[in-house]
Amino acid sequence: MIKTLNRKIAGAALAALLSTPALGADKGEIELAYGEWATEIASVNVVRVVLEDLGYEVKTSSVSVAAMWQALAAGDVDAMVAAWLPTTHQHYLDQVADEVVDLGPNLEGTRIGLVVPSYVEIDSIAELNAAAARFDGEIIGIDPSAGLMKKTELAMEVYDIDQLELVESTGAIMTAVLGDAIEDGDWVVVTGWTPHWKFARYDLKYLEDPENVFGGAERIHTFTRQGLAEEMPEAVAVLDNFHWTPEQMAELMVMNQQDKRSDPYENARRWVDQHPELIERWLP
Repeated sequence: MIKTLNRKIAGAALAALLSTPALGADKGEIELAYGEWATEIASVNVVRVVLEDLGYEVKTSSVSVAAMWQALAAGDVDAMVAAWLPTTHQHYLDQVADEVVDLGPNLEGTRIGLVVPSYVEIDSIAELNAAAARFDGEIIGIDPSAGLMKKTELAMEVYDIDQLELVESTGAIMTAVLGDAIEDGDWVVVTGWTPHWKFARYDLKYLEDPENVFGGAERIHTFTRQGLAEEMPEAVAVLDNFHWTPEQMAELMVMNQQDKRSDPYENARRWVDQHPELIERWLP
């Protein structure tokens, strides 16, 4: 009871702070680019809510990974909170490193790789060829420009996987195929990443990667275009302070998944209202 009451009081205080004229005035437009992945849908909407409450007009643009980096480097968008480093997006960063500003990690403890239901009787990527028929000769992927897909293509070369084909799809299609296979008890292998709500819903495992193609633990970084700090120092301070845990992100991803008709933006606003102490730490 005490914790609930305190949270309500803190939430009311934060709402009052954000609604004051000094903080609520129109401060201009800021555009955030993101990819259509569960993690980035969650993070971009949380940041949007916080910036809007400070008086900014926030536009969000869903683009491919390659386009996200290119747009930021060209100054066509202002920021992103969706850079997976040092493995997944490193090749994109290498191309534009002198044209973007790295504000550091906003989430630590991520991972990418190939994922199967725990009942699948192999444990390593090196075993995929021999079991290709059980997987219908397919690895279910996501959008082709994603860094995870590039790493999967490399893994198939390194492990000489020639009995399975990498299928391009989307995050939503990938999880739908995964869910259908689990319901039927079939074998399925998908491109996967953590955090993701599928690990809360299903009993899954990463296939071992002895050649370390997918790398180890990763971090999601926040980047801005050059010059944004001088033009919008308060907004950049929020982006710089933005940091949460995989567990906190998972809370919002589960909210988005439980009711697919729900609006991720409205869910993010509800999540922000439930975490006033954390949001206060992001404010300049």
